[in-house]
Amino acid sequence: MDITSFWHTHKASWAELEQLVERFQKKNRGIQAADIDRLTLLYKKTSAHLAYVRSYYPSDELTQYLNQLVSRAHNLTYKQQATSWQQITYFFGTYFILLIQKRLTFMAIAALLFVIGGIFGYAAVMIDPLNLYYVLPAGMAEQIDPARLGEGHDAINSPVVSTMIMTNNMRVAILAFVSGVTFGLVPIYLLLFNGLLIGALAAVYQQAGSSYAFWAYILPHGVIELTAIFIAGGAGLYMGYRMLVPGRYARKYQFLEAVKESAQLLLATLPLFFIAGVIEGFITPSTTLSLETKYGVAIITLLLLVIWYLFGQRRRRTQSASLDLISK
Repeated sequence: MDITSFWHTHKASWAELEQLVERFQKKNRGIQAADIDRLTLLYKKTSAHLAYVRSYYPSDELTQYLNQLVSRAHNLTYKQQATSWQQITYFFGTYFILLIQKRLTFMAIAALLFVIGGIFGYAAVMIDPLNLYYVLPAGMAEQIDPARLGEGHDAINSPVVSTMIMTNNMRVAILAFVSGVTFGLVPIYLLLFNGLLIGALAAVYQQAGSSYAFWAYILPHGVIELTAIFIAGGAGLYMGYRMLVPGRYARKYQFLEAVKESAQLLLATLPLFFIAGVIEGFITPSTTLSLETKYGVAIITLLLLVIWYLFGQRRRRTQSASLDLISK
């Protein structure tokens, strides 16, 4: 049986299992003994389906979908009810990493678009400094003065600024996600434009011989912030892709799955934007911290992100190995 026919034959039972899993996870008091029996039966059937598609279609998206569904059902069937903290730990420590791995290509494209915008912005200003007035929004170019970098930061109300930054960054991420329904055109524009701004500013400070100081004010919060933006941008691009290329399954089904998955990715970026906002509000503008210390903060945030990702990969492999044994 080909994969499309297999999907059409069993999609109803998978949808039923998914609905049951969601009911159980919400701790619905209306759950009956028959629901438990039904969950167990569907879990066993879906485990067999997973074993089949893993054998014949290991790289298909259906395999990834069934793997997630069986994993969720397995946790309900064989484990005690997880606490809220355990659910949060699982989401950010394992499931979020799985989503990143699945959509890493789109996040890489988001990063590439940002870099392309940055290269064009940098090149434009390096060729002719007056191009800064064409690249930056009206009124912004006049305020750029490399000689005054860091001035007035000691008078900043850090909690207020931090809150404003977090709110703005989250708004940008939500826009990048929601605008995925424009077939990915708006996310592409946002990524290119933001890269263009950073590239143009980098050129201005490069010409003034202040690149070292400039990046010290960008990287401490920028490492986490850009990571979150690339994740949100990649989610928006994936939604647009699924609108254009639904694949072998029904367009509505593929789009709704893309929306659900992208929404989860967006939700997971909110803590990252919170952390970046705190750093940008308290550490980046600090006049008491040296530039070297700020670079140190940037390196630490990068290492923590890498460790988080590798730890999530390790946990996912462990769980995947357990599911391999179950589905055989």
